[in-house]
Amino acid sequence: MPILSSTYKAPFYLFNGHLQTIIPSLFRQVEGITYTRERIATPDLDFIDVDWSQVGSDSLVVLSHGLEGDSSRPYILGMVRVFNERGLDALAWNYRSCSGEPNKLLRSYHLGASDDLQFVIEHALNSGNYNTIHLIGFSAGGNITLKYLGEDPAQVPAEVKRAVVFSVPVDLKASAQTISKVYTQRFLKTLGAKLEQKRQLFPDEVDLTDYSIFWSFPEFDNRYTAPLHGFKNADDYYARVSSKQFLKNIKQPTLLVNAKNDPFLSADCYPFEEAKANPYFYFEVPETGGHVGFAKDFRKDIYYSEARAVKFLLDDARCCL
Repeated sequence: MPILSSTYKAPFYLFNGHLQTIIPSLFRQVEGITYTRERIATPDLDFIDVDWSQVGSDSLVVLSHGLEGDSSRPYILGMVRVFNERGLDALAWNYRSCSGEPNKLLRSYHLGASDDLQFVIEHALNSGNYNTIHLIGFSAGGNITLKYLGEDPAQVPAEVKRAVVFSVPVDLKASAQTISKVYTQRFLKTLGAKLEQKRQLFPDEVDLTDYSIFWSFPEFDNRYTAPLHGFKNADDYYARVSSKQFLKNIKQPTLLVNAKNDPFLSADCYPFEEAKANPYFYFEVPETGGHVGFAKDFRKDIYYSEARAVKFLLDDARCCL
């Protein structure tokens, strides 16, 4: 029955879920990370850009960013730094179209692209002498990570030992209907710019007539995400890629941390029953934290999410050897 109590409380000056979400996203600065970028060719004649931060370890963390994020987001850089300091290599991968250059195909990325995560993990195993890989995911990247671990456990390499994910919309339909228009508009603005790049490459297949940043996510996903990625419609997309249905199958110790005041998540994104049923799936619900926030002391650049990931992936694992 791995439902865990939480010791985390947001600092008093970040007094609601919106501030706990927005302030770290807009104003956090992480110094000291120098990436080495590698472009890897995919089997479908496309590419994925991955960024390495290596310290000469035989252990690796693979990090998956959130919607419209990339490897340079502060929550990724902060996690890379803390694991490098603990002696692990890090690989932060950029989803197709998220590395600063449009990908080659009509398809881009979506919240169920676990095939790309599998490809990145296999590439990492072929590139180095890693005997241990841990997975870390945020929001959309958390959904991809959980889906990957649970949709076909037999495909997960033995080197993948543990995972921790934060702020994950495990029920995509419910979450898409919950997120406010303010946040939606921000995402639809950048998604629209990427669709314009696609339209220039594929003018007969991408129609931006009447595109609006005032749509809801179900409207956007119904018109673009679903048809461009082989789904019938938004409901089919949500039903097939939501990670909640796969949680029961996860075989690696995996921790999900979703703040109770996360403005992106609905009540259906708190999988208590799934955690009770699967001894490998741990669930923690801090009262505060916002969405991909979890600042412990924003002014000193101290984040609960980073300490929690280190404890679960490294310290707790060693206690169980």
